Amino acid sequence: MIYKSYVFEEQIKEIKKNFFLFYGENLGLKNEFKNLIRQDHNKSEIFKFSQEEVLKNQDIFYNEILNISLFEKKKIFFIDNCTDKIFDIIQKIKKKVDTQKIYLFAEILDKRSKLRNYFEREKDCITVACYPDNEITIKKIINNKLKGFIGLNPENINMITDACSLDRNKLKEQLDKTISYFRDKKINNDKLEDILGIKENVDFNYLKDEALNGNKINTNKLLSETILESEKNVYYLALINQRLNKLHEIYKLSNGSNMENSINMLKPPIFWKEKQMFLLQAKKWNLNKIKRVLNKTYKLEIEIKSNPYVNKDLLIKKLIVDMCQLANAS
Repeated sequence: MIYKSYVFEEQIKEIKKNFFLFYGENLGLKNEFKNLIRQDHNKSEIFKFSQEEVLKNQDIFYNEILNISLFEKKKIFFIDNCTDKIFDIIQKIKKKVDTQKIYLFAEILDKRSKLRNYFEREKDCITVACYPDNEITIKKIINNKLKGFIGLNPENINMITDACSLDRNKLKEQLDKTISYFRDKKINNDKLEDILGIKENVDFNYLKDEALNGNKINTNKLLSETILESEKNVYYLALINQRLNKLHEIYKLSNGSNMENSINMLKPPIFWKEKQMFLLQAKKWNLNKIKRVLNKTYKLEIEIKSNPYVNKDLLIKKLIVDMCQLANAS
């Protein structure tokens, strides 16, 4: 049975099922669901496994799940990194589970996945797709969390949105810092910039924008002057992706006609100070160019995360140069 993520969040206390599958690339959303489940079952005993641990120690896993005492707490099981390899085990225990609840967490599962198909088809199972967040969902979370704060406005909402780069885990960190700092619930934009660390990322944003503008002189100058922090390389890619996705949206709305009108049509709206920059970049880029760079950033993120020995700064700088060259390509 398929549930939308927001429906599951709203109805979690009412869902009386024993088997759940959460899949997709939105790690922050999956972590939120884990926290909600813990809160909803705060009197239960929670066991954590990875799929690899289950496969290597199947007897221990079966005994833990199936040995139930009337005097024990209810058992909740979290199983991470699930793939189709665990499918047979789930089928084997499914009919024997009574009060226990099994929560599976997986990365992207395509439509051919046995595990995904089974959970979507079976009426006594729940599956929830955890797709990436967009600006609308992020800003909705910000508005909900900071409801009642004096001074909350589109400008500082945009600040927080940009600072988290559509990452829920990072968003939680930024909101926690904001709520902790402004205990009087009065937001000051200058102080907000400081606690979000926005000023630390200004240099990279200048570099990113000049590359997307195709300005070779300024891009080369900023490449030599900008200090890239190694631990922020994935964040830099997220900033690039965020801008490219917005340009993609502008281009589709314009259908090759008036870019300025398309920028004004965007939801949520672009902050007025940034409109001129968006207009300059939108005129340089088309759907083909945007897709080419998004493909590059996707592959680069995988390489950065999977290869600890690669020179990450060099790869980011090469990407910036490639972007600048592509911006000027016909």
